[in-house]
Amino acid sequence: MKRSMLVTGGAGFIGSNFIRYMLARALPAGVKIINLDKLTYSGNPDNLKDIEKNPGYTFVKGDICDKKLVSKLVKKCGIIINFAAESHVDRSIKDATAFVKTNVIGTQVLLDAAKKNNIRRFIHISTDEVYGSISKGYFSEESPLMPNSPYAASKAAADVLARSYFVTYKLPVIIVRSSNNFGPFQYPEKIIPLFVTNALRSQKLPLYADGTNVREWLYVMDNCEAINFVLKRGKPGEIYNIAGGSEMKNIDLTKKILDLLGRKHRLIKFVKDRPGHDRRYALNSGKLRRLGWKPKRKFEDALKETVLWYKNNTGWWQKLKGNPCEKFW
Repeated sequence: MKRSMLVTGGAGFIGSNFIRYMLARALPAGVKIINLDKLTYSGNPDNLKDIEKNPGYTFVKGDICDKKLVSKLVKKCGIIINFAAESHVDRSIKDATAFVKTNVIGTQVLLDAAKKNNIRRFIHISTDEVYGSISKGYFSEESPLMPNSPYAASKAAADVLARSYFVTYKLPVIIVRSSNNFGPFQYPEKIIPLFVTNALRSQKLPLYADGTNVREWLYVMDNCEAINFVLKRGKPGEIYNIAGGSEMKNIDLTKKILDLLGRKHRLIKFVKDRPGHDRRYALNSGKLRRLGWKPKRKFEDALKETVLWYKNNTGWWQKLKGNPCEKFW
């Protein structure tokens, strides 16, 4: 039996937290993790610096679109967990090229390699954004895909492609779609790390429109546990929503961050809304909860822990803040 697990995009935010979680708590004896990451701007070797010498871990710098490299690595693996993605909505609005290449073509390369090598499980990491926006109620796994940004459209395309490999080739694909993640090691272009780090430097917090867009929040370690749960107990061909159950307007989230840091609300700066900005995301995760999973962390506690992490790890994020990320979230 192949004893390695290929994790793609493992130097990114969720991927690095998942690797750390698996090595510390959940990796079966004798199983090793191979982390394939291209190290684009948001792939950060510092995210896993403390475990880089772990005998159960190997890092490979490379692109999931590289068929030769992917084929070589997959031959050693029984499991693929595909985190690799271009994931920033604002960047996709400016230029969708990289999003289509990585999120769609890269997924196809992985699927083809998995098919040729009899992979036991292929976990494809998706997003709630593929469903689009919902004013009332919650999206289920049966809801139609109606993506409203080039990023979301590229992820939706990857989802249906992955599903087609299950239907056509019986490849054991499982798709997971999570609500907005937050926690340590998130690149400071997303709203929580951007606003925390800006506030720590007494810089303005650029909040889109009137700040009433609603997001549902999920602590990253709860998501990692859910992904591992699906790996063990999920059914091939199925889709599972992973939701934290904590909905909040962006303006309220921003005020909470400032209050935790003891900063004035006058640091909030309302800016022009982005095109196609989804009003509300909300997932029904009852399907996964009925299998036995539920989030463990309360949002308020996890947010405090996250804010404290960025406050105590200025060396990690200060080197990133010179990039154009300050204009985005």
